[in-house]
Amino acid sequence: MIDSLMLSVARITTIAGTQVLTNASGFFFARDERLFLVTSRHVLIDEPSGHHPDSLEIEVHTDSTNMASSTGFSIPLYRNGGSLWRQGQDSAGEIDVAAIEIERSALPDAIAYHAFRPEHLLQPQEHIEIGAQLLVVGFPLGFHDSLHHMPVVRHAILASSFGLRFQGLGYFLTDARTHRGTSGAPVVMRVSNPAAGQQALPWRLLGIHSARVDLGSRDLLLDEALGLNCTWYADILMTLTEH
Repeated sequence: MIDSLMLSVARITTIAGTQVLTNASGFFFARDERLFLVTSRHVLIDEPSGHHPDSLEIEVHTDSTNMASSTGFSIPLYRNGGSLWRQGQDSAGEIDVAAIEIERSALPDAIAYHAFRPEHLLQPQEHIEIGAQLLVVGFPLGFHDSLHHMPVVRHAILASSFGLRFQGLGYFLTDARTHRGTSGAPVVMRVSNPAAGQQALPWRLLGIHSARVDLGSRDLLLDEALGLNCTWYADILMTLTEH
């Protein structure tokens, strides 16, 4: 039996014209009748590095009984000269999260996937302890089960106080081994007693993995990398998916 979490994540390929640029991770988020692909904003545009794709391609499963059956699904990033994705900003600046709506009618009829919904976000009365066990689900360096088109899972722990904006920014820290290609991956925690709306996907969506954190003052010969990552709080999705 396939864990539903593995069908909530999609491998992203960024494309400019006919040129393949990069690999990244993303996941499905549904609100009301609308469906979104969520990833890091820098996957869609990154001015410092000159990264300017004009479309994405994601791999979707087309047979729930045969995970080897899949197809590519193209998502344009621009229409009539304007960008189609939604990105957020707060008092501290830009948030490295983006959501782009997927036209459900364009998807294959037999698509097999699971989507997070608002009820998968942390509830106000819930508390996440420091050191809590988390998972990061994605495609590090594009690596995946190429036969069954599945992501891989990395173990992580919560490395900063959840709910406290680290250094005043809208993210928290995780301690995990990550790589390029993991940008946009969901960071989740298992729900032991899922409510009715969570039973098909019994995971709490805590955040969106963005990038590794490093110190500019680190001696590259003497000091190991910190092994820490910034993860943007998932509640930004309630703003990005509003009508």
